[in-house]
Amino acid sequence: MKKTIGIVLILLIGVYLTYRLVNKAPSSELTTNEQMVEIMNSGQCLACHNLNPDKPFYASWPIVGKIVMADIIKAQSEIDLTSAYNALINGEKVDVVSLNKIEKTIMDNNMPQAKYYLAHWGSSINRAEKQMVLNWVKEHRATYYNNDLVADKWKNEPVQPIPDKLETDENKVRLGKMLYYSTLLSADNTISCASCHDFDKGGTDNRPFSVGYLEQVGGVNAPTVFNAYFNFVQFWDGRAENLAAQAAGPPLNPIEMASKDFDEICIKLAGNQEIAMTFNEIYPDGITEKNICDAIAEFEKTLLTPNCPFDQYLKGDDNAISENAKSGYELFKKYNCATCHGGINIGGQSYELLGLKADYFKDRGTTLTEEDYGRGKQEEDIYYDHRFKTPTLRNLTLTAPYFHDATQATIEDAVKAMMKYEIGKNISEDEVKLLVEFLETLTGEIPQK
Repeated sequence: MKKTIGIVLILLIGVYLTYRLVNKAPSSELTTNEQMVEIMNSGQCLACHNLNPDKPFYASWPIVGKIVMADIIKAQSEIDLTSAYNALINGEKVDVVSLNKIEKTIMDNNMPQAKYYLAHWGSSINRAEKQMVLNWVKEHRATYYNNDLVADKWKNEPVQPIPDKLETDENKVRLGKMLYYSTLLSADNTISCASCHDFDKGGTDNRPFSVGYLEQVGGVNAPTVFNAYFNFVQFWDGRAENLAAQAAGPPLNPIEMASKDFDEICIKLAGNQEIAMTFNEIYPDGITEKNICDAIAEFEKTLLTPNCPFDQYLKGDDNAISENAKSGYELFKKYNCATCHGGINIGGQSYELLGLKADYFKDRGTTLTEEDYGRGKQEEDIYYDHRFKTPTLRNLTLTAPYFHDATQATIEDAVKAMMKYEIGKNISEDEVKLLVEFLETLTGEIPQK
């Protein structure tokens, strides 16, 4: 009996020592970037969080293989860490969403899962490594996302205040404003950019779907034009890489403005003396498609909504928001909302799957439309189906209804839907109210018409 106990103790000690040996933290002499690379390698993060993972040999086994593949698909749905890893290797900026997701995951001790690190001993994250990751996040934010507006105590927050203004060309802004309000961009001279992006309605039209040429109705809820400059791409499906590319879309869309081509638009604009003169003063080649879109984009850079109460709070005014709103912000972080809706635009920095924790479209109970595929409209890989560019949460009180399909009539509805389909939780009505009170502090100074 004593001999058996002794053998067991020796085995346990051996297991413990082996575990400690293979879970050794990177050297403290390495830079935080180098430490992070080692941790991601030892943690085998890209074994699952990668669209082209190296699958283990047992992934083809009948029972175990199904578990492995289900875990890989789930991991891919949450985040693909390939670009973040490559940025680390090259000493470049990691995108804000990956940064926020890595931080929250490590803080919550969610990764790697026990069933993974029990089979891959070297992959678990020990306390020293956890602190290294958090130190790296803090240093990375300070290096790449430093915001002079924010108070020192909030420097490392996942959400940051938006700047008061951007550097712009005043003459282009003046021309872009003329074009933004001009109906000459539409086939029948009745529709302008402002028709669907009204300043009095939070940069939207507050319709489920916008009404365009000959009263045709579009198939997707119009996103706000406010702060759109800070989106990493434009449109729900990300088909425009910047504001200028976005401006080129609606004039030729047969449902929206329905102009035949930009040659037709240029001829019409040339007939307006003020517009034609302004073009010739600014652009050597006068009125062209490129110059039209450039001027509109320059004007849209001025459509910022700074100094919302929450921005003022981050800038150091502790009394700018209520205690309930402060509690709501803590819930916003607790429930992972700040991972996707972070940075200065509180969103607009990544494509996210609608229906991460539950089948949104099945529950909706209506036929799928082309717009329901989101980024999948532009990509052949089914991975992108139902992924949408996350909307900004700024000025949320002004932009109802919500979601690409306008199914959520109120902020409360939107919060509950996000909790169910993205977070997988059914929170209390009290918590919903606190989250809403926080979201209501995100309405900033609206640009003047």
